[in-house]
Amino acid sequence: MQMRWTLGAALALSVGFAAGASAQSQSQSHAGVVVELYTSQGCSSCPPADELLALLADDPRVIPLALHVDYWDYIGWTDRFADARFTQRQKAYARAAGSRTIYTPQMIVGGIDRVEGNNPEAVAALILRHLDAPARVRLHLQREGELLRIRAEADPPLDGSVRVQLVRYLPAQTVEIETGENAGRTVTYRNIVTSWEVLGDWGGQAPLAIDAPTPGPEPLAVVLQHEGPGAILAAAALR
Repeated sequence: MQMRWTLGAALALSVGFAAGASAQSQSQSHAGVVVELYTSQGCSSCPPADELLALLADDPRVIPLALHVDYWDYIGWTDRFADARFTQRQKAYARAAGSRTIYTPQMIVGGIDRVEGNNPEAVAALILRHLDAPARVRLHLQREGELLRIRAEADPPLDGSVRVQLVRYLPAQTVEIETGENAGRTVTYRNIVTSWEVLGDWGGQAPLAIDAPTPGPEPLAVVLQHEGPGAILAAAALR
């Protein structure tokens, strides 16, 4: 319980505030700090970080996204959420940081800050720092049937282009892990990324207006990020 109390206090999040935000219409997008968790069902060190991400999933100021990597599958348990493309994204982050090593669990906050292992206090401090940073981009999403309307404006205009990325994810899935390092565990995973798609680049001078097909009821997020991958300038989610 210490982890939960410490993070809750650090984020100054009340249960009522979180519940009120969750009750909003699904047609309304909310902006937030992106927290990417690189995890695996085959990694014995990952369940505490999975629990932390699950806690963050209830904070409307955060867009936590679980990307399951595939390099633990050889241990004896195949993670059905794992995708080699997520492993490649984590490796790209390592290259951008000048590192030759990747870790699980690892959280990346705002596209630039890396936390290896499970460290709730460090993650909370980084989230608060990103929340305090002035926003240069206003991003709004609206869902109309199976069409997503993406609109954004930058003030002042951006100096360089950003990638417009569409992320789809499952809200929650419970898995009984039968073999491997976590054999015998039952874990409920939250915000499990199923696809991470680049829609195009935006120069940040004129307003952004993109309409993208989004079939199915799954929640989604849009992430505006410098290439690299680098800093995330804006992100919004529709639950």
